[in-house]
Amino acid sequence: MPKFDFQIPTRRSLLAGAAVLGAATAASAQTNNNPIEGKKGGTILGPRNPSREAENPDILRPPPTDNGSIPNLKFSFADSHMKMREGGWSREVTQRELPIATTIAGVNMRLNKGGVRELHWHIPAEWSFMLAGHARITAVDNDGHNFIADVGPGDLWYFPKGIPHSIQGLSDDGCEFLLAFPDGKFSEDATFAITDTFAHMPKDVLAKNLGVDVKALDNIPQQQKFIFPAPLPPALQADTVGSAQGKVPLNMAFRLMEQEPTQAPGGRVRIADARNFVISTDISAALVDIEPGHMREIHWHPLADEWQYYIAGKGRMTVFASGAAARTFDFQAGDVGYVQQSMPHYVENTGIESLRMLELFRSPRFEDVSLTQWMALTPHELVAAHLDINKELVDALPKDKRPVV
Repeated sequence: MPKFDFQIPTRRSLLAGAAVLGAATAASAQTNNNPIEGKKGGTILGPRNPSREAENPDILRPPPTDNGSIPNLKFSFADSHMKMREGGWSREVTQRELPIATTIAGVNMRLNKGGVRELHWHIPAEWSFMLAGHARITAVDNDGHNFIADVGPGDLWYFPKGIPHSIQGLSDDGCEFLLAFPDGKFSEDATFAITDTFAHMPKDVLAKNLGVDVKALDNIPQQQKFIFPAPLPPALQADTVGSAQGKVPLNMAFRLMEQEPTQAPGGRVRIADARNFVISTDISAALVDIEPGHMREIHWHPLADEWQYYIAGKGRMTVFASGAAARTFDFQAGDVGYVQQSMPHYVENTGIESLRMLELFRSPRFEDVSLTQWMALTPHELVAAHLDINKELVDALPKDKRPVV
């Protein structure tokens, strides 16, 4: 019988074995994950980034329908610079990060318990979707109407351009939200903050303006606070300040999840635009849920470019840009996508969980054109002649819009 030498492995031998196994596994993954389809392509001999390749299979091995040159339509918040403060953090995706995105810029922000995004305003309007936790928002308009509300997951808010406002994290774990601005070049660094304003006005002028003694301003901040910790506010009713002019005429918050969704065979869609969220005149939105094995139907948007934010799940999107140009991208939670006006596209759930995404538009109204509905409502013989298909196929197409199939 063969004789086996059973030695107790040392820590060094275990680590060495693990390293060899890990290298072998990585080498195997690289061998099996190459840009090869049939007789086309070949292995990659140079440096590789396997994790990136795994996240983007349709870029490594594009479908044969991809063609021509289309600029990058994807950027991830995970690749954005993180601005950390004592009261939370923020990161942004603007035209600087995603050059094609000219119509909308986005900010992902986290406020800890009590954390405050300080009193400020900016040139473009601000639209927001609450991702997690709870927050208190405040604003005052040019006529002296004021606004205060508590918002939670799935809620929206909208502050018109130039209107001063604030946000504070409420729940034990604070809150996180997405901000969208109808200007692709806008950066959160371009806001007008109350602390920064005070720091750059002469104190005697500030004292005269406020009707106080100049000594009362000895301790004002010398620079903006941006995000900072503060005590939790009292209950909403106790925190409300009365105004002789009353409250704002149009509600700045919107309970999106309370809206009845449009149900479809493979998911659902909730729309918020100036028809139901009346104050939101610069940005319209759709919250789309796509179940595994289903897809957002092939469609396009006639009014504006689409800025996407992926909240959960995984998916892929092909965009056709006319002139025989098409390109496919893969997405996961935290990614931003972009589709220019009127370009047909779909979003397919490629994962095992529900895919949730936001579609945002610099337009007061949400509109999309369904490829299937267009075909079904056009003379069927004409459609069949174009596509060299049987008329019976066109006869069977549904005439109603089904946003998720």
